Amino acid sequence: MKSPKTVAALTEIGRVRLSRSFFMRDMLYSEIAQVHGLLNVPDDPDVAIAAGRRLCEELLEPLQDHWGRIAIRSAYRSREVNGFGNRMQKEGKAGYTCASNEANAAAHIWDMRDADGCMGAMACVVVPAFWDAHQGKGDWQIMAEWIDRNLPYSSAWFFPTYWAFNIGWHERPQRRIDSYAEPKGRWRKP
Repeated sequence: MKSPKTVAALTEIGRVRLSRSFFMRDMLYSEIAQVHGLLNVPDDPDVAIAAGRRLCEELLEPLQDHWGRIAIRSAYRSREVNGFGNRMQKEGKAGYTCASNEANAAAHIWDMRDADGCMGAMACVVVPAFWDAHQGKGDWQIMAEWIDRNLPYSSAWFFPTYWAFNIGWHERPQRRIDSYAEPKGRWRKP
């Protein structure tokens, strides 16, 4: 499949079903792209779709099956969108939290293999029912422990707002969980 350059082609890629509950269209929304008029579409749709399917089938579907509906906050980012977000983050602009394109290869940039040639995909999600039930200090660790015990994840990063977290699938999983929420840093298994 070619990178979409027309409305019809973008519609076609958006209709690609990644798993039982998720379509590629669900993964393409970006506040950065919306505000700055950038096109957030893959240069290599075949790689993005392959990685996205693994993310959705192996991580997001089981997460949703156990905890209830998940909300996608951010998922796929094009090199252009991610690079722009990284530049704004370096300039200290509020709301921009993108790592470099190299660091986000095989993570938020699904169609860019990492330095080792591996494929991966990441999404930032919120689990509303989990937040509703677990708002105590450090309660994000309940979800971290469940993920570690039940999912073939590569990495996860937790945030303080609604216990949102990045969760990533990768061909060579790291099995590492970190947090910007208290207690900050690398999560240690209990």
